[in-house]
Amino acid sequence: MIHFPSDLLLALGSLDRQRPDWEGLLASHQLTDLAPLLDAEAFQEALDALLDGVAQYPFQAHPHSNDVSEWLPAGSVLLEDGVAASTLRGLIWALAFGNEVYIRSQRPAFWLGLAALLNAGGWPLPRIDSGTAAASTPAVAVSVPVLALEDGSPADGWREIAAPAGGEAERQLVLAGAAQASPADCLPRVWQLDSHDVWLGQLYRRRHRPGVTLARARAEQGEEGSRARLDAKLRYLVQQAKRTPHYLALPDIQGAQSLRELPILDKAALEAQSLPFSRNLCSGAAPSGEVLRSGATSSQPRYIVYSQTDWNNMIREAIPLFYSLGLRRGDKLINTLYGGAMYGGLTTTICEFSRMPLETYSTGQAITLDTLLMLTDCFQANAIIGIPALILPLLREAKAQRPQLRLEKILYGGTPMAEVDKQWLREELGAQIITSVLAANDGAQIGYQCGYLKGSLHHLCDDYNLLEIVDDDGQPLPDGQPGHILITSLQKQEGPLIRYRIGDYGRIVHEDCACGASGRVLDYIGRSDGLIKIQTNTVLYSELLESLQPFGVSLLQVEIASVARCESLILRTESPQRADADAMRLHLLERFETLRGDADINAQLEVIVESLGEGELPRNSVSGKVKPVIDTRV
Repeated sequence: MIHFPSDLLLALGSLDRQRPDWEGLLASHQLTDLAPLLDAEAFQEALDALLDGVAQYPFQAHPHSNDVSEWLPAGSVLLEDGVAASTLRGLIWALAFGNEVYIRSQRPAFWLGLAALLNAGGWPLPRIDSGTAAASTPAVAVSVPVLALEDGSPADGWREIAAPAGGEAERQLVLAGAAQASPADCLPRVWQLDSHDVWLGQLYRRRHRPGVTLARARAEQGEEGSRARLDAKLRYLVQQAKRTPHYLALPDIQGAQSLRELPILDKAALEAQSLPFSRNLCSGAAPSGEVLRSGATSSQPRYIVYSQTDWNNMIREAIPLFYSLGLRRGDKLINTLYGGAMYGGLTTTICEFSRMPLETYSTGQAITLDTLLMLTDCFQANAIIGIPALILPLLREAKAQRPQLRLEKILYGGTPMAEVDKQWLREELGAQIITSVLAANDGAQIGYQCGYLKGSLHHLCDDYNLLEIVDDDGQPLPDGQPGHILITSLQKQEGPLIRYRIGDYGRIVHEDCACGASGRVLDYIGRSDGLIKIQTNTVLYSELLESLQPFGVSLLQVEIASVARCESLILRTESPQRADADAMRLHLLERFETLRGDADINAQLEVIVESLGEGELPRNSVSGKVKPVIDTRV
């Protein structure tokens, strides 16, 4: 059985609810000075730094090589209980790495009592045993350095001294505190020291797996391993979410099998509970990290809070994703994603690309034709990332001015890219890789395309945003059936998102992908406002756009209006060369019976097609996106 350090953090955190019990236990054994070592927050900070992210355990992704290392427990650990503080440190670190722990002690009642308190919450922890006899199970004997505290030193810091212990020379670690510091103030800092000390290496094995990506390593754990990993993340998320007023009464769950017992978070509720209107999704923890603003393409702006840990988690998970999208060491990438006004596209990717072995030119939406040509001419940029509404007109203009222009890799997000545009990129720019990333303003990355997935299929980021498909009533749908997308952001603890209805449609299919990340795949259908209801009929925005591909349409905006007893459907198209509006209208009426009106309704349906040139549809000033559907009906 794989044990996860997040469950130990939950067990330590649950001691707050048992304070009289553990304070009484410490007092009865004259060990009250150990209380600061039971601070879950101090331990979590050190553990997160050591693992380079508790949330990725048992793996650690390497941003410069796109492979992973795997953390493995040493097995069973034997601790000789001489100094209680050292034994407690050894116990907590050993449990964090999933080891069974045996403590040979003259005070077994204390350790068994502490074990009972840690296990009281029902979190799946490794076994803890104590007694005076030698452990019956083979164990790794671990020596934990003794901790001594020294008050009144002129400067903060740690230093080592040699001191006899038990007749032998044993290392002591002395914490030098500020003049007014007390032992209780200084003791939690020992976790930071321990995380850098060589003795800790006795508790784990770390296996480097060259050539194995994070997605592949997770897939190789199989269904059982993946379920255990996601269950642990979900348990931790729910307990962290309960720090907020909105989720205070959330029920405890053991894993994803109980996810549907939790309430769905709709966009209206998220807006009402979030800043600047409410602090009900704030935990009250000390402020840290980054606050982003949504693009407000389809609603009022929202402000998305990421703690420092949340922010680091997002970056760690995004870097392997960009490798899967096709980026490689030495690529020269033009980053045209939107930034400013606290919008997240440019801000997040600057942090992510800065950790990768790329040369990046972060122009944002301010990129000009001259800048693009300079970067491709002088720097030999071979890749670009952006939203189609910005980069396609720019690339066509650049191609007209520089016929020899070539770009090997096109990465895009924000909105789908029409197949006719992908074909142009391949034929005119020699693009070998054209891949898409799906992300939500609130929860970051949801899915991505590797070089093998085409069309609307995207690998899922379930370890980051666990995805569900539900019907209009919120009931789960079987794989293959389209419905509303819900995400649960497993690695975002501040401003938590649990079963959040993001406003998109999709369906789950299964794909044995050649990239090694086989399993659940999202067939992305589009925005939920892309379900266009006219009179008593329905048509999908994506179907309308697809049907206009023979006319070279890149972007489509649909406006629905109602005046008196007449409904009008205005389709505004954008293409490199203006298409014939009358021909497109006749084509749509012939193909879609829905657009010819409902014979049972005594009301007129008017269909109007407007043909615009490239760049003429209005863009959102913050996100750069084109609003796909405008419904002005009351």
